[in-house]
Amino acid sequence: MRIHFGVIVLMGALAVSACGQKGLRDLRPSGTGPDEFLILPSKPLEEPTTYDSLPAPTPGQANLTDRNPKGEAVAALGGRASALVPGEGVPASDGALVSAASRYGVDPNVRIDLAALDAKKRKRENRTARFKLFPVDRYQEAYKREAIRPDEVNALFRRSGFETPSAPPPNQ
Repeated sequence: MRIHFGVIVLMGALAVSACGQKGLRDLRPSGTGPDEFLILPSKPLEEPTTYDSLPAPTPGQANLTDRNPKGEAVAALGGRASALVPGEGVPASDGALVSAASRYGVDPNVRIDLAALDAKKRKRENRTARFKLFPVDRYQEAYKREAIRPDEVNALFRRSGFETPSAPPPNQ
């Protein structure tokens, strides 16, 4: 039996392409143009009342005209942008929420444990994720069993007798 040279080249190309590490989210731009999400407009320049009141320069850090999209979004939704600064602890206004959430105890290593379990799962899922002929969303594929299916959960609550006023009416 004689194997054609083209088949050998094709098999070699497939074998080499399977060695790439793309990770779970394989996000690529759809075109060759610029990425408009990398450009943030800056705040307008303002002349200070006195030049002595300007802060000291901080090379490589944010300046007065840089935007803070997350902080602006929090402020627009009625929150405090300063809550995004790490290390400030829990504000007094959130004390009741934190004590209700931690009423059964808090595992101080929960983030470390979850990160280790997730890394183990992604390593296990990555074994089969390399052999894809077409681009797929590997994240959705890896976590599809953990995803919440809203229609099923809504139907479960309705069967249990709970009211679901904000959910769409059941299909007839």
